[in-house]
Amino acid sequence: MAPGDQPTLYDDLLDLLAETADVDRLVSYRLPDDEQLRLEELLQKSKDGLLTADERGELDEYERFEHIGRMLKARLRRKRSP
Repeated sequence: MAPGDQPTLYDDLLDLLAETADVDRLVSYRLPDDEQLRLEELLQKSKDGLLTADERGELDEYERFEHIGRMLKARLRRKRSP
């Protein structure tokens, strides 16, 4: 197995969720409005170079959440494909 082919830490969990999830609900999931506004604020502050250390950590959490969400949605879409 090549290094890039190794399963990630999240693969087992993502596979489990993809097998048991409400596909339509997860594929259509979006951040609640207040969370989306906070994310946009953090992104703007990052662009402007004005993030505090705490805000950097908060933005990192959003980025990890988005990455996991994208990986799960990709698995769900593959599950739907014939």
